[in-house]
Amino acid sequence: MQARGKDRSSPVLNVLKLIVAGSIAGVLAAAVALPAVGGAGVSAKSGMELLDLKPEDLTEPPLSERTKLVDADGKQIAQFYFENRQSVTLDQVAPIMRTALIAIEDFRFYQHGPLDLEGTTRALIKNLTTGGVTQGGSSITQQYVKQVLVNAAETPEEQAAAIAPTVSRKLSELRNAMAIEEKYTKDEILMKYLNIAYFGAGAHGIQAAAKRFFDKPASKLNLVQAATLAGAVQNPARTDPNVGPASRKLLLERRNTVLDRMRQLEMITQAEADEAKAKKLGYKDVKFPGGCEVSDYPYFCLYVQNEILLNEDFGKTAKDRLKLLQRGGLTIKTTIDPKMQKAAEKAIKNMVSTKDKPVAAQAMIVPGTGEIKAMAASRKFGGNKKKNEISYNLVADVAHGGGRGFQQGSTAKAYTLATALEEGLKYKDGFPAPAGYEASGYSTFKDCKGKPVGDPTHTVRNSSEGGGGFKTLQTGTWGSVNTFFMKLEQKVGLCKVVKLAKRIGLKRADGDKLGEFETFTLGINEVDPVTVANSYAVFAARGKYCQPLAVTEVKDRDGKITRFKPKCSQVMDEKVADAVSGILKGVFSPGGTMAAVGGIGRDAAGKTGTTDGYTAAWFAGYTPNLASAVSVGDPRGAFTHDLVGVTIGGRYYPYVYGSSIAGPIWKQSMMSALKGVEATRFHSVDQSRFGGCSDHCAPKPKKKKKDDDGFDFGDRFDVRDDDRGNDRRDDRGGDRGIFDWGDNPLVNND
Repeated sequence: MQARGKDRSSPVLNVLKLIVAGSIAGVLAAAVALPAVGGAGVSAKSGMELLDLKPEDLTEPPLSERTKLVDADGKQIAQFYFENRQSVTLDQVAPIMRTALIAIEDFRFYQHGPLDLEGTTRALIKNLTTGGVTQGGSSITQQYVKQVLVNAAETPEEQAAAIAPTVSRKLSELRNAMAIEEKYTKDEILMKYLNIAYFGAGAHGIQAAAKRFFDKPASKLNLVQAATLAGAVQNPARTDPNVGPASRKLLLERRNTVLDRMRQLEMITQAEADEAKAKKLGYKDVKFPGGCEVSDYPYFCLYVQNEILLNEDFGKTAKDRLKLLQRGGLTIKTTIDPKMQKAAEKAIKNMVSTKDKPVAAQAMIVPGTGEIKAMAASRKFGGNKKKNEISYNLVADVAHGGGRGFQQGSTAKAYTLATALEEGLKYKDGFPAPAGYEASGYSTFKDCKGKPVGDPTHTVRNSSEGGGGFKTLQTGTWGSVNTFFMKLEQKVGLCKVVKLAKRIGLKRADGDKLGEFETFTLGINEVDPVTVANSYAVFAARGKYCQPLAVTEVKDRDGKITRFKPKCSQVMDEKVADAVSGILKGVFSPGGTMAAVGGIGRDAAGKTGTTDGYTAAWFAGYTPNLASAVSVGDPRGAFTHDLVGVTIGGRYYPYVYGSSIAGPIWKQSMMSALKGVEATRFHSVDQSRFGGCSDHCAPKPKKKKKDDDGFDFGDRFDVRDDDRGNDRRDDRGGDRGIFDWGDNPLVNND
């Protein structure tokens, strides 16, 4: 080759300049080609020895692969990915796709070693004659090495170094390529390249690209589509069809270049090339959505996502766990049951509209395993406030993507009932329940640190004026009598109730410690449906507590399966749990707060809950097979947006009680979810232990006048289940349990 202009350098110096120029262009000089090229002879060998070109092993981290969630039946419900990629084997790629790629990128791929002498020389000449870097000569093997280094880079600096146009980088790349050629067959190298290459439009690897561009697997690509994708790999940012019309035009031109090259190499005929070039681009723009927002079960998806990010079983650090979720290529089998999920969704939809500001949320859990079978809410998940969407998990706690939850209300009374039965009280034990209850002093209630709590000037009331009378564990529970439970909690001890609640899994939704105040039994703590449902599942499972379980097995990219078993422990005497169920069954009977709603046609137990000032409403209940909790409240702020005088689901409610909306949702969903499931019965109550009374027996009944409903006036029950005394912060931000009722118009509620 002649020197240009006035360049009078020696021939040796000119050759060296060619080498440097070629290296910067992404190629090496012919003198460093491998013997496998043929024709290089001693000069090639000498050049390699001079440059110390020996094979150097390349670390090949696993490719970033999508992770998918599947339901209990194995159907995909969501996916997560850092890069949209689905690796395939070479036989899953259409032969025409392989041909097109080789034609445009490295047509002598199967004839040369890690470096293509012909391509390198051609690139050198082109770059030199054009006065700049216009053409590269890297083989497919070299390109694969570069892609591996780029993918392994953790920082922008590392990424820049992986593609730097320097001699040292190209020499290192060639050493790696030599090792790759020794390690793999040509077919294996081609397969690896097809899986790692980026094609544009967010598609990494040939399978994702085929689906993204043309809505078909790589095995079904035709000539036009194969040429398009083969053309896209050279500069995917420039030819990205999603960028706009100009980029699509460039991609079309690039496709035609590939077709011309295939014709030139006699891989296709002129007629085939002309026919293909006459076709439109045909880009389908198939979305490949990831994350929970596009899942059919977004709230459950959020729960699983956060469970993985919190669980050290999936990595030592949060960063490791996120990387595994987004890049690990896992198949995560979950506990969600499509039938039960649909039952919850339908029942909620029947009672609450997606346009309503108040929301209903429900969780279903299997007693004895903790498996979460359904998580549903009335609002759609998303970030569009104009569409009334909500961007956090309405069904779970903060740790699982949720919010602060709602005060639990009278569903918390079940914990006091269970404590009383543990302490030896019997079904007929009781005492007079006044219309109002006042602690006799600060020492009446003590938290678990022995600190006196409560406000002796605050009066807890029942919702029915003059209600009360002598109540037993049974009648006090069935009527949800506030003052009865305050006295019962005083008798057994606040700390014992708190400890039992913790034992069976109760915790605040915001992650703070449970508030230990005298109104604990009335449900002052903000909680979430998953937590409440799981605590009630302990009664159904005869005292066995199980951690909520959302994932049953994980299969990694290599097919290795890790199974996750329920984590359970016996936290309560079986017979005590049976006794709790024996009383809570009566909530559906005449005299119970769910009497108007009715049962579900099989053994069931539960408890309504309406919070102070009607800020939220609940129903929590269970059968031996399934436990569930439903909450209703306004996420804008329960105390500033209470459930008084509201229209929900097209129906006006002067007041929303536990049996108004939450109860019917629970009933409808449970009946549908358990359809086809054999009905089982609760264990019989040990009457020798819990029957009758000890030393707090009810007085002998006197003949009383009956009201229109047939119930004794003396035994009026709290049909509205209004729970006086729940935590309400005053304007001065006082501690929970210290109340300012001066501006509360609903103290008497009647």
